[in-house]
Parts: sequence; C-alpha cells; structure tokens
Amino acid sequence: MKFRSERDTLVDALTVAGRAAGTRGASAAALSGVRVQVAGNRLTVVGTDLDLTVRVELEAIGLDDGTCVIPARLAGDIVRSLEPGAVTVESGGEDVEISAARSRFVVRSYPVDDFPVLPDPRPVQVEFPASRFSDGLRQVVRAASTDDARPLLTGVLLAAEGDGIRLVATDSYRLALRDLHGTTPLPGGVEQILVPARALSELQRLLSASGRSEGDEAVIGLSVGELDATFVVGPVQLSTRLLDGRFPDYRQLIPPGYPNMLRVEREALLDALRRVRLLVRDNTTPVRLAMRAGTVELTVVSQEVGHASEDIDAQYDGEELTVAFNPAYLIDGVEAAAGEEVVIETVDATKPATVRSPEHEDYRYLLMPVRVS
Repeated sequence: MKFRSERDTLVDALTVAGRAAGTRGASAAALSGVRVQVAGNRLTVVGTDLDLTVRVELEAIGLDDGTCVIPARLAGDIVRSLEPGAVTVESGGEDVEISAARSRFVVRSYPVDDFPVLPDPRPVQVEFPASRFSDGLRQVVRAASTDDARPLLTGVLLAAEGDGIRLVATDSYRLALRDLHGTTPLPGGVEQILVPARALSELQRLLSASGRSEGDEAVIGLSVGELDATFVVGPVQLSTRLLDGRFPDYRQLIPPGYPNMLRVEREALLDALRRVRLLVRDNTTPVRLAMRAGTVELTVVSQEVGHASEDIDAQYDGEELTVAFNPAYLIDGVEAAAGEEVVIETVDATKPATVRSPEHEDYRYLLMPVRVS
C-alpha cells in the first residue's frame, strides 16, 4: 500500500477516526490502531472499539492499492509534526513508513487480520439540518450520566415527537429536554432509539467542524438498524451500538406548573455562579439561591474554606424562597439555555426546578434541589 496526501487533510482523517480507537489490552492491540485502505485514489481511514466506529473517506493520490493498520495516536502525532505539504505513507511487511520533505518515520504496524471485519454502512434514510441538531446535542448531552453502573442513563433518547424529534437525557439528578420542531422524523417505523452519549459527543464535535467549514447548509444523515445507528457528516460516517432497554418515563418528572418564577440576565447569573463557586471544593457543597422581589442572592458556605455571597437584580414572582443546587449542574443548565435571559421556575425547596429561556420553549432543564439544613 502506498499513497500521498496533504498533511492537514491526513491529520484530520487520522484524528477523527482515531478518537474511536480502543484502549484495550494487548489481546486486542489492533483496536488501538486505525485501518488505512487505498483503492485507486480513494483513501479510507477507520477506527473502532467495537461499540463506536468512525470511518473517514477522502481523496488521495493512490500509488499502490492495499491495507494496513497503524497505531492511531502515534500516526496522528507523527503526521501533525511534519512540515506542511505532501505526506507519503507506504506499508511493507510489518512496518509503515511515513515521510515528508526530509523527515522519515518507520513504525510497527498491526496485522490487518487482527482488525475487526466491519459491515458496510447502510444508505442514509433521513437527513437533518446540522446546525439545529448540533445545538440540540449541546444542550442535552451534558445531562447524560457517566456512570456505567446505570447504562441506560449513559444514553440520549431520540424520539419521534409531533412534527420532529425530541432529545432527552438524565443522570437522575437533572434532566435536559430539547424539541427539534419541523425536523424530519426518525426513519419509518422507528419511534425512538437510545444512543450512547459518548457517540453523540463525538457527533457534536463533527457537526461543529462541519458547520465551520460548510456553513448553515450542512446536513447530517441517519440510518437505523436493529442494533446500531449510523450518522453521516460530510465524508465521515459514525456508527454506534444502540443501548438496549427502556428509557425512564421522564414525563412524570415534569411538574404541571410552578408557583414561583425567577427571571434574570443569563450572563450576570453565570458570572456570579462562577465567582461564588470558587469556594466549592467537593461535589457536596451547594449554592443557595435566596429569591425575593427584585433580587436573588447567591451564597456558598464551605466549612473548610469560607463563604461567599452575591446579589443580582432579577424579576421574581412568588413567595420568598431559598433553594440549594449543585453549582456545576446549575451552571450547565444556565449555559445551555439560549437568549439573553433565563427563567428558573420552582415549586418549593424539595421539588425539581426548571431552567429555560423565556423566548425558547423548546428547551427545558430540570434540576433536583439539594437538601440543606
């Protein structure tokens, strides 16, 4: 196998595919590599850990058809370090040579037969606007759990809802929900799928890059199988195993109404939260919000460090109330809300509160208060 490609193009392909490469033990060493295949002037780079697979296809100058498996991170670092211009990659025996200008690297490759045999991706079934889908992922994925002991909560629910798609994620302490109205529903016959948050985080990264390079016209393609789903963004195909199980009934967690509503400038609240959070040294120290007419006072009390407080001008309708939240979770919800203002709706100090934008009803972030004495 031998081909020539521009350095920056090759770095992008190795980096994107390499993020799916596994970090497992020596028995699956080839999973820590990426498969590089040349057929004519078509170069395909694939990385996988068997749960997530990323395939990148691009044009290159093919000099000799063939396939090799090279260490993902090392190959990316080598190519990135080379001078701008053409890079030549050639495999022979157990080695792969990477060269450009006066630089020459020879690295050990993995046996091609040790790399998993992967099915060809299915044709795209539906397409969505990339910018809107990326925005929805930005708002929702942050609420998914990272605890593998509760695998269903490490996923994001994509469900057909009305004239579009609903995205939902929860880690049992908070819940994020975003409706994408007017978006093409899921493929025919599919009511909902549960996609690992890790895969959607990688997809969000791809969509952000696609938006920068292709503008608002960029689209994302989706095909759904019985056990997996494939997202297509430009030359990149991301396939992931779906989580098997029933997502919690999140609708029963949403209160039918709220007697108390705080409306405050979003950036002012974020800045104040970040300042008082400086005294938080663990995940158990909450931030207290004392809400009353015309203002909200933020307070953090740390027995070991000290205490901090800050008042912010706000509109408040309801009874005077003090509610405590995990500051990191509250910041996540306020950051995700769109617009210049944010609304925090509460029932009392023990029931879930909702963070949302007053102008955008398609996003809601539910947050459980922290019980304090």
